[in-house]
Amino acid sequence: MERNLIMLGTGHAMVTRCYNTCFCIQNAEDYLLVDAGGGNGILSRLEEAQIPVEKIHCMFVTHSHTDHVLGVVWMIRKVATMMRGGSYEGKFKIYCHEELADTITQLCMLTLVKKFTSFLGDRILIKKVKDGEEKNAAGMKLTFFDIHSTKTKQFGFRAGFEDGTRLTCLGDEPYKETARPYAEGCDWLLSEAFCLDRDKEIFHPYEKHHSTALDAGRLAQQLHVKNMVLYHTEDTCLSERKESYTKEAARCFDGNIFVPLDLERIRL
Repeated sequence: MERNLIMLGTGHAMVTRCYNTCFCIQNAEDYLLVDAGGGNGILSRLEEAQIPVEKIHCMFVTHSHTDHVLGVVWMIRKVATMMRGGSYEGKFKIYCHEELADTITQLCMLTLVKKFTSFLGDRILIKKVKDGEEKNAAGMKLTFFDIHSTKTKQFGFRAGFEDGTRLTCLGDEPYKETARPYAEGCDWLLSEAFCLDRDKEIFHPYEKHHSTALDAGRLAQQLHVKNMVLYHTEDTCLSERKESYTKEAARCFDGNIFVPLDLERIRL
């Protein structure tokens, strides 16, 4: 059975040389889309990754920052257009916390015309989830959790697969101990790394409530995970990012480290 992590974007909010961080988890014929970046670039990213929109029936949105939520409006418009044309079957479910559900609804009502918004609550469903709540989606058991953000309310999730493999997405802020039950001992840990530790005086990650690659490596070692994926980075050194971020995280972590480029697939 084919199971992949497909990174549609890997950069932070203000990048211009890559797309904002968002990704798909492919589980056989099912896809879970996580976040959508800051605009209609999500549509070209899906096209370039050869992910058919009609195969995406589940989505999770972590929080309301522009680089994560504005692309959701474009996904809703795209799906609604396909529903109107008869090329999308079934329902499109978007999971997020309660405050974010209201934000997404308001954004759609302010920016989309009625022929698209008429599908909200009918075939496009914004599903509110609570801290610790479980849902079955895209052939996985998803457990959502509040990351206790110091900025905007944000949820992460743990995905459990049929063979027992566990993947945890920590969102795009530094780890809090409240997430330990969802992250400790997981097979795959998805963690933000805003910049290299050596460059922290340039990018000021801590002022922005973010981490360095060295911090992420130290965390993965403490949580006894097997594989770590780093994303949500700056974009000034894309040609060297994979090597430099891997090398720095490896100073603390002895597991497998992945620093993907946009559109890269990682076999889970």
